[in-house]
Amino acid sequence: MPAEGGYPRTSSSPSGFAALDAMIRPSSVAIIGASDDPTRIGGRPIAYMQNQGFAGTILPVNPNRPVVQGLPAFASVAALNQVPDVAIVAVPGESAVQAVADLGAKGCPAAIVFTAGFAEVDEAGAAMQDRLVAAARQHGMRILGPNCLGLFNAAVGFYPMFSTSFEQGWPLPGNIGIASQSGAYGTHLFATSRARGLGTPVCVTTGNESDVSLGEVIGWMAQAPEVEVICAYAEGIRESARFIAALDLARRNRKPVVMMKVGRSELGGHAAKSHTASIAGDDAVTEAVLSEFGVVRATTTEQMLDIAYAASRRIYPAKNTLGVITVSGGAGVLISDAAEAAGIPMPPMPEEAQAHLKGLISFAAPRNPVDCTAQAVNQTETFEHFLEVTAEAGGYQSMLVFLTQTGGSTTMAPKLRPYLKQAREKFADRLWVLSVIASPDKVKGYEEDGYIVFEDPTRAVNAIQAMGRFGAAFATPAAGEFVVPRVTLPATTPTEAEGKRILAAAGVPAVPEKACASVEEAVAAAESFGFPVVAKILSPDILHKSEIGGVILDLASADAVREAHATLLSRAAERAPGARIEGVLIAKQIKGAVEMALGVARDPVFGPVAMVGLGGVFIEILKDVAFRRCPFSVTDAEVMIRSLKGFPLLDGARGRPKADVKALAGALAALSRFAAGAGDRLLSVDVNPLLVLPEGQGAFAADAVIEVEETHA
Repeated sequence: MPAEGGYPRTSSSPSGFAALDAMIRPSSVAIIGASDDPTRIGGRPIAYMQNQGFAGTILPVNPNRPVVQGLPAFASVAALNQVPDVAIVAVPGESAVQAVADLGAKGCPAAIVFTAGFAEVDEAGAAMQDRLVAAARQHGMRILGPNCLGLFNAAVGFYPMFSTSFEQGWPLPGNIGIASQSGAYGTHLFATSRARGLGTPVCVTTGNESDVSLGEVIGWMAQAPEVEVICAYAEGIRESARFIAALDLARRNRKPVVMMKVGRSELGGHAAKSHTASIAGDDAVTEAVLSEFGVVRATTTEQMLDIAYAASRRIYPAKNTLGVITVSGGAGVLISDAAEAAGIPMPPMPEEAQAHLKGLISFAAPRNPVDCTAQAVNQTETFEHFLEVTAEAGGYQSMLVFLTQTGGSTTMAPKLRPYLKQAREKFADRLWVLSVIASPDKVKGYEEDGYIVFEDPTRAVNAIQAMGRFGAAFATPAAGEFVVPRVTLPATTPTEAEGKRILAAAGVPAVPEKACASVEEAVAAAESFGFPVVAKILSPDILHKSEIGGVILDLASADAVREAHATLLSRAAERAPGARIEGVLIAKQIKGAVEMALGVARDPVFGPVAMVGLGGVFIEILKDVAFRRCPFSVTDAEVMIRSLKGFPLLDGARGRPKADVKALAGALAALSRFAAGAGDRLLSVDVNPLLVLPEGQGAFAADAVIEVEETHA
């Protein structure tokens, strides 16, 4: 695990991320363990940098050779004739620790540690890694790695990396940056990108992340001129502050991030006690954080590179709509299905424009997809008309033109290409995508004209959808500052009644209720609320009362309340022996409400995360839930609520009255502020059900559990 406490780090500000310049864009580099053999780990970086024209100074350190690969070598770090901006450490074990200490004493600000055998291996390796970090910390030195494959910045010919990938070719010019926790997979992405003709001038692999983290690398790319599109590979997010600051900076700078996050696991510790925590796995929380900042998640290398390729055009429609021109009705259906699955609207063409296009080709189907048929490409002037009318009259932000083999035809392509180019230039603010089967030279020509080109139209649709997600994120105003209240939690987990009192004070109102120590108090409370009422066992040791039969509904008389009181006490004694019983809770029974659930789980990386979903037992069965980092606004809360598949139940489906969504959103946002202000002792909150009444009538917690870390005097 990375050392978090006390280590000098860059701040999360843009200038803080730029502090990694010495590591990624240096003017001098020392190689500790430099080899004269260009195929060895300590030799490859020197050979690569000399081959690619690194303009800075290369300082080999080797006590046994006066010259390494034609360069004057130095016997030790102390003997260096200048302080390098960065050093490569390619010596084993404790020698690497000593090298870092020597470099720090010399004043070197950064080191890239290739050496393996540290925390990735065993406890002894972890202890050695701690010594490595301590040696760097003493001098305020930054460390990439250890167990790190390195990085490259082709823009300056800097190649502190020992990968064999360069034997098959160098990075192509372009604007895509790769940030990867895995060295092997990072260079796999680079090699695959190169094979597809995509330019990746920068690749940084982070290894064990003893210091520099994936988030910091993303942050550096978010402010670096070399990079406009960021591809990230993560096996786990180990720290949150810099990661979140990096994603925020990327969004502010309109630099899309596409991430492959692998590994799925459940939150540990308190998952058994908290329904919210049992549903919110690490992966679900990470997904929520990525969505918050408009990061698009890829599940395959192909998908990642498709999205990066499309993003390199730097056209991100904020309110994405798709217009399709096709020479095949079947392809139009396929594209429509893909667009519906991806959630991209395909509004129909205006009636007047449809009539106009049918006047040109009577058997065309110009609704959208606009099927111009093969006749239009045989009449190229007509094809031009279809392109421009569809773009202008439809007003679509993205245009997909399906030409299949016709677009690659040696006879037809030269006739069609000028019209395609003209349409793209006339509507240059739109995202233009072409689906063709063509030779590489023809594809290159279309790309030079400004088109994104895919053979498979479904892949094209998915890339278009991703560009719209980026655009929507870039158009979203940055979150403002939240006033987070100071919350004082009780010393131990409170009862349901106390928990609801605490939440009501925070802005999550509760159903009218009273904690009753005797049966006479219970009857009096029920009569004051009016029947029917609900009776619940009241105990700090019974968090989920329904599991022991601790809730009785529909009590319509005083006698029913007396009988329920006795039944609850009997069940508690039988099914939860030893539990502290503080009485019975009597609550007004509310009918005609939609049952929802709110919750908070404490993620080990991102802190408190709030949840909303359908209430009752359905939350665990359907898992139709939405998550977001705390705190957040009422507007954000409503977006979460509207993202649920079950939202129609709140929105008047099948003749139901519309529920009070504003009250629900207000309660959810209030819960998020409470969680943010409660600190690390708050382990979880479950409000289930939250009864949402018809519009204008409010939302009320019918049950609540607040779980806290107990304090001991």
